[in-house]
Amino acid sequence: MENYKEDRCENCLVRQLNALKSLNKDQLKRISDSKISKSIKKGDSIFEEGEKLNGVFCIRNGASKLSKMSDNGKDTILKIATRGEVLGQRSVITEEKTNLSAIAINDMQLCFIPKVHLMDSINTNPRFAKAILIQMAKDLKYADDVIVNIAQKTVKQRVAEVVLYLDENFGVDDQGYIAMTLTREDIANIVGTAKETCIRTLTSLKKGGLISTVGKRIKIEDHKALIRLSENM
Repeated sequence: MENYKEDRCENCLVRQLNALKSLNKDQLKRISDSKISKSIKKGDSIFEEGEKLNGVFCIRNGASKLSKMSDNGKDTILKIATRGEVLGQRSVITEEKTNLSAIAINDMQLCFIPKVHLMDSINTNPRFAKAILIQMAKDLKYADDVIVNIAQKTVKQRVAEVVLYLDENFGVDDQGYIAMTLTREDIANIVGTAKETCIRTLTSLKKGGLISTVGKRIKIEDHKALIRLSENM
């Protein structure tokens, strides 16, 4: 990790994407004076499962996969965290060890905010505390949806959902391919299936004219059909 020069929190547009927008000027100034800006390389760990965190990480650029290791050693990706999201806040607030690992999918820029300033702001700013609670509630709902999808939807539907999610959240390049490229293993770990099954499913979607692929790159060819598939219509 290497420090890099960036704007202060008071002037940062990223905070408008999370609970930090509820902080007042004095609180933002204290965070700016104490935060640590970091550059994370693709594949590097932000934190490991079971780690005790002394603060949270705000994503300025890039994306991270949040995953959990099962007893049999299989890695399950529960979420892709992107620009504006804050990592580690549940563990810091509850003073528990992290139950997930965070690994950079691409090169990232993060701001590390020490725990003391986060907790001070929660204790003195009701609007900020409410914003944190709302975000944690959304995260719980997202986790519930993941569980329901794995239990009720087919692998093909779940793969279609992942492709649509990547397209919606990361956009496409000048050739129409989704800007975020994941390995087939990563997609399998999100879907909750074997890598070989994921490859066969993507091949099936390709043969059906819903997507096209070049290496790891994926392009959606028929949005409507992919949405219908994901929603079991």
